[in-house]
Amino acid sequence: MAAGGELQLLGSWYSPYAIRAKVALGLKGLSYEYLEEDLFRKSDLLLNSNPVHKKVPVLVHAGRPVCESLVVLQYVDEAWAGTTGPPLLPADASDHATARFWAAFTDDKFFLAWRQLFRSTTDGQRAEAFGNVVPQVETLELAFMECSKGKAFFGGDAIGLADIALGSFLVWIQVVDEVSGTKLLDGARFPGLAAGAEHFMSVDAVKDAMPEFERLLEHYKGFLAKLASPAAPAGYS
Repeated sequence: MAAGGELQLLGSWYSPYAIRAKVALGLKGLSYEYLEEDLFRKSDLLLNSNPVHKKVPVLVHAGRPVCESLVVLQYVDEAWAGTTGPPLLPADASDHATARFWAAFTDDKFFLAWRQLFRSTTDGQRAEAFGNVVPQVETLELAFMECSKGKAFFGGDAIGLADIALGSFLVWIQVVDEVSGTKLLDGARFPGLAAGAEHFMSVDAVKDAMPEFERLLEHYKGFLAKLASPAAPAGYS
């Protein structure tokens, strides 16, 4: 059980950001109550716990909310430092800063480019969006090769913050590739990231946190159908 009070996680099964929190809690071996949120009919608990962004995930620890996925990951690492599970961030200050940089890059650069592919509904849009996201993956490939030093993860021998940040998108990447006819993490082009993805997906805490491919695929197809309609949904970001 979690030390220091009850834990609740507010999330959505398809949210890569909520997946991050699930992976971190799983790696730490922490027990928690999971509360599934309908992002189109957000609960009062979510709105009151995250009044600024009104998004998942929110980790509630002893009644106190922690918001934003990368903040949640760092909180989990610090709150249970040395007590349970492996560290998510290295002790060395330089390595610590590097891990935080690449986690932020995933959100600030990679996701914003990949999101255009995710939201594309025509072959022309997909071709343009894929061309725009590839340079971000090239940058991440170089970073992975440097940070991993030939080992399995950005963090070396163990999953770290940067691994979780990017890894939370892996099933989504597979689903979008399936629909778009693309292969973003091509092993021939990006051998480091492709191998890292396989290692990441083989970890039990990751398997437990990830959505099922077929379910997510059907969800995505439904989203695209709505996106192509005159009244596009607003609950995806």
